[in-house]
Amino acid sequence: MLTVGVARQRERLAGLVPDDVLSDADSLAVHHAHAVWSCLTEPGDGVAGSLIAELGPVHALEVARGAGGSTSAALEAGRRRWQARADTIDDAVDRARRVQARLIVPGTSEWPSTVDGLGVHGPRAIWTRGDLDALGGGRPAVALVGARASTSYGEHVTADLATQLARTGVTIVSGGAYGIDGIAHRASLSAGGVTVAVLAGGVDRAYPAGHAELLARIAQGPGVVVAEVPCGTAPTKWRFLQRNRLIAALSGATVVVEAGWRSGSLNTAGHAAALGRPLGAVPGPVTCAASAGCHRLLREYDARCVTSADEVRELLGGEGPDYRSTSDRVDDTTRILDALSPRSPRSADDVARRAGFAPAEARGMLALLELEGRAYRGPDGWRRGSTAR
Repeated sequence: MLTVGVARQRERLAGLVPDDVLSDADSLAVHHAHAVWSCLTEPGDGVAGSLIAELGPVHALEVARGAGGSTSAALEAGRRRWQARADTIDDAVDRARRVQARLIVPGTSEWPSTVDGLGVHGPRAIWTRGDLDALGGGRPAVALVGARASTSYGEHVTADLATQLARTGVTIVSGGAYGIDGIAHRASLSAGGVTVAVLAGGVDRAYPAGHAELLARIAQGPGVVVAEVPCGTAPTKWRFLQRNRLIAALSGATVVVEAGWRSGSLNTAGHAAALGRPLGAVPGPVTCAASAGCHRLLREYDARCVTSADEVRELLGGEGPDYRSTSDRVDDTTRILDALSPRSPRSADDVARRAGFAPAEARGMLALLELEGRAYRGPDGWRRGSTAR
């Protein structure tokens, strides 16, 4: 059920929100509605965002259920894909409670207002583990991002930047991944600073698994681990790319320390540009492929050359130019491929639920992927094809 009574709302959110929210029916309804929307939608769902912006989260949820209101082809398609996840919230809140996660929603004092720049594509809610003050408190924040396959040069520069910035009260935001991300988080912690790790999956799932200890340390404070997807959600390629927009939105500036020509870090840079946030890039050896993406940003997209923490602080005080996005196009079929397994067959309905589409939409995309050789339909269900990337 998309909408439930006050007692059920209170039962679901107990331990996840402040006690004063549980005792106020209106506030409780808003928090609960945002939590449900977080479970129903994939990150960046503009149809849901527009509906919520127009009607508010509670009324929008009633319309999503089909209770009155105007309709359109986009809304009907949204209803079909949201319905597939109508019963997922109980599992999400149970998982959140086990890891002592907290839920924050738009319009509250804990909400980081910087993400409002994402408009209707912004997060419905943010699930957190750690110190909520790390998301606000008036502290400047910088995203330090880069390649997973980092070099000793990139790691040295990252550690130096993160250490110097953390010591002067700048929050370090990154994605918790191997390579540059992990170095940025560790250096900030070692310097006694505040760091924010933004995950592509739920905050109850340490990903990568090799960073479980690091993420746990961040969650102990004064840092915080955050995700816009609910607990229990697996990280996928689509969610990593959408996660990058949240990294950029939580930061006053983004610095790409080391990146290959087609690195995913350039996707984060594109989101920072779309938000009008300053963008910096660290130059590297011209012979090193690991810095080719940074040089591309400097040459083609007018990123600022960054060689020191002082220059990063200058970015925080300046305004970013209108950069063009450097990310590759990732369409809806990416979500379908993420939902398929190369070994275990899955029904079309199961694929639709995992990918966040209505069953009819998923079947249509599965048929196209089959023609391209990227999906295979066997007697027991669908599997990812051998040519899928």
